[in-house]
Amino acid sequence: MKPSLLPGDAAEEHRHGGGPPDTVAGRPAPGTGRGQGAAAAALGTAARALGAARFDPLWAALLTLAVARTGSGGVQLWRDELASWSAARRGPGELLALLGNVDAVSGAYYLVLHGWISLFGDSPAVLRMPSALAMAGTAAFVVLTARDLFDRRTALFAGVLFAAIPAVTRFGQEARAYAFVMLAAAAATWLLMRALRRPTAARWLPYAVAVTCTGLFHIVSLLVLLPHTLIVLGRRQDSRPPSWRLPAGYALAVLAALLPLVPLILVGRRQVGRQINWLHAPDFGALAGLWSSLSCSPLVSFALLAAAVLPLAWPRGRRPAAELALVAALPIPAVWVISQTGTSYFLDRYLLFTLPAWVVLAAAGLGALRPRAAGVAGLVLLVAAGANDQRLLRTEHAKNAADGRRAAAVIAAGYEPGDGFAPAGGGERLYMFGPLVEYYLPGDVNPKDVFAERSAVARHDLFPAECARPAACLDDATRRIWVVARSGTPNPYNNFPPDQEEALRGHFRPVATTKAGELQVTLVERTG
Repeated sequence: MKPSLLPGDAAEEHRHGGGPPDTVAGRPAPGTGRGQGAAAAALGTAARALGAARFDPLWAALLTLAVARTGSGGVQLWRDELASWSAARRGPGELLALLGNVDAVSGAYYLVLHGWISLFGDSPAVLRMPSALAMAGTAAFVVLTARDLFDRRTALFAGVLFAAIPAVTRFGQEARAYAFVMLAAAAATWLLMRALRRPTAARWLPYAVAVTCTGLFHIVSLLVLLPHTLIVLGRRQDSRPPSWRLPAGYALAVLAALLPLVPLILVGRRQVGRQINWLHAPDFGALAGLWSSLSCSPLVSFALLAAAVLPLAWPRGRRPAAELALVAALPIPAVWVISQTGTSYFLDRYLLFTLPAWVVLAAAGLGALRPRAAGVAGLVLLVAAGANDQRLLRTEHAKNAADGRRAAAVIAAGYEPGDGFAPAGGGERLYMFGPLVEYYLPGDVNPKDVFAERSAVARHDLFPAECARPAACLDDATRRIWVVARSGTPNPYNNFPPDQEEALRGHFRPVATTKAGELQVTLVERTG
């Protein structure tokens, strides 16, 4: 069944050859003025619908951009975003040196972000803007896919629903690569459907580019190729007799897409132990846990699932719904199985690339409900289900309970030239307390990290090399140090490595402590 760009009932008539009473197979009966007039009216309606439909991807993108941008600058950065900031503000040579050691799989995003902040600065709202733009682009492909596989009503529902999903806000306001992954995967799926309708080199090439971009921004998202392959094999059976020409064209496109990714995959495999060694093999309960968190709202996730299964019940939409269900669902158990064999990749944000397909399926289900008002009511309820989560995502500490802005303000207010800086080291370095405070400090406040023997930039890493003998690193000229540790105890050196705590206690005394969320800032002065 060839998809139509016509909306609503007009699309139905176009598909099935329907029309006004005086028509035959959708054409005016010869010699009937009434039929000719009705046909002309229908063509006019169709033309107007097609003209309006051309702007559907644009308004959906603008809606998603507006939602993602609202409140973006007020939410404090968390450690993953601070890693992006730390990498992107380095020079190109320093950035490439970093990628040789760590985070090579994020290299494409870091390069994009480096160029962006070089032009526009690095305030929270600006730092997150590329992700909002990528999410807006994803919305456009969501609408295109919905319109091509189903009808314009589904496309309209999908555009509204996608913008309302809390995860779209969460990762549209995240200085990480996940919005770009969603954009590339959504584009690849739409371009695949387009290539299947007319499998020419001119259509396989953009599909290959989209697949390459999908892998560049996150290697795990290449699992979208698994459902894509099954869709192609299923379409092969449509030809009479079945031909291998379509699968061959697809295979060549995939091969061309994957070849540029081989070096990245090899480097990523070498670095994976350091980057995600905290993930463990998931059990069956993790599947339910992942689903409840995929949309950043348990209520929305299960409402989305309920709506997404509806298209499978209608004969007209069963084929495209089944294909799209493969794109939405198959990567999830595939990652679960792969994660049992060694390194675990089972994390909700690693599977965000499936979310656009889930949204289109849910929109198709709601759009097919009769009476039509029931579909509109379902859409309104689904949007309302995520309203509270949308609000919570825009609170200042939605991502990070450590108040870096407050800690930086305390240091800036009491700073004197020559002051030192001692963020909690050892295992606590992973939480990026040091970069968090540094990010919010004014440009003219630059306390020296007293326990950093080599800076993160100098060692081509995200973290500095700490002094092997902390006491020897405490310069006699440093009379005051701002100590930043995790709050919750009276100890100003909470969770510090024992040798660093001993060095500070032996030479400095606390003067004042200020709580800043999960952080505490203590000014210590030299005793002798």
